[in-house]
Amino acid sequence: MPFPATEAAVIGGGPAGLMAAEVLASAGVAVTVFDRMPSVGRKFLMAGRGGLNLTHSEPLERLLDRYGEARAWLEPAIRAFPPEALIAWCEGLGQPVFKGSSGRIFPKAMKASPLLRAWLGRLASLGVTFRLRHRWTGWSDDGALTFDTGLSVRPGVAILALGGGSWSRLGSDGGWVGLFPGAVAPLLPSNCGFTVGWSEHFRERFAGQPLKRIALHWGRIEQRGEAMITADGIEGGAIYALSGRLRDAIAVEGSASVLVDLRPDLDRLTLAARLSAPRRGQSLATFLRKHAGLSPVAIGLVQEALHHGGGDLVGLIKALPIRLLAPRPIERAISSAGGLRRDAVDAGFMLRDRPGVFVAGEMLDWEAPTGGYLLQADFSTGVAAARAALAWVERIAPPAYRHGEPGDAP
Repeated sequence: MPFPATEAAVIGGGPAGLMAAEVLASAGVAVTVFDRMPSVGRKFLMAGRGGLNLTHSEPLERLLDRYGEARAWLEPAIRAFPPEALIAWCEGLGQPVFKGSSGRIFPKAMKASPLLRAWLGRLASLGVTFRLRHRWTGWSDDGALTFDTGLSVRPGVAILALGGGSWSRLGSDGGWVGLFPGAVAPLLPSNCGFTVGWSEHFRERFAGQPLKRIALHWGRIEQRGEAMITADGIEGGAIYALSGRLRDAIAVEGSASVLVDLRPDLDRLTLAARLSAPRRGQSLATFLRKHAGLSPVAIGLVQEALHHGGGDLVGLIKALPIRLLAPRPIERAISSAGGLRRDAVDAGFMLRDRPGVFVAGEMLDWEAPTGGYLLQADFSTGVAAARAALAWVERIAPPAYRHGEPGDAP
């Protein structure tokens, strides 16, 4: 059955889609948000379990560099809605923020649910309506948006924000890819863990144990942070920061090896001096704990490496090799790479072959490390797509699509 004409349809109720809806509604446009799930913001809520890292306080030039090859594409959107604007928006919803020791920005509530409740309240006050349990299925022959419920919609403008392909049970299952033949870079896991061929002994003893204050080296790149040993591999912040490069290397070479500095705070000479002490009957584990200050899991890694090929203790502690066999499946990744390619949209993220249809968030082909960069780009592209949609409506759409008095858009 046809749905009564609505001025704007936003498909996808994640951060990018909700932000686009707010910008449009604040400008006086009637907005309907469609989502295939029973409620919106599910992945946003999941992200909040770890504290909801909204953005980062580092200088904007450095922040923009975190987007790698996609920097030039995303830069106008992020400069137009930078971290300072995102912070002001959050605090405008009654959710003050603070800067962590790493420079990351979090709501003081340290979770997403209070922010999402306040946000949905604002959207309701702006007249935004929601049609849940509606999976978008593409376009009809006459150009209407279609849904699996039998609904069809012909809005004045549409914004697609269906997410990437990670954590499909939360809503972003990548099912939209087939609707854009030839225009999508394959969806790949990003900010993901990797499979490692641990021995049975190591796996049983150390799965679930954290590796703290380490430095990972891959080529000339060093990444400090923490990691977590899993039953079939390794994951965690230090690994996630390199995951895109490692994933691509594995695709070419079949595997990739990182070197782990288990004591980056000690130089080789100091460590060698400590390990020159006589063992006097101590087990290797006891000796490494006392003289190198290694944790049980770090000692286990050294013993695992010795078992598989030997090497001197100083060399292993400062550059322990771990061979990564494969990235974890996209379903378990924090985010995804790939999506609609840059040549599929114009500078305002409008589809080149679908005038009036804009795209935002993780549907676009970019990736970034954790640390606030993912949500920052989601919010910024949501704002940019909505502002471009408003400009397009002003140029193209008849006056019937422009009603009411504009409010204060983010």
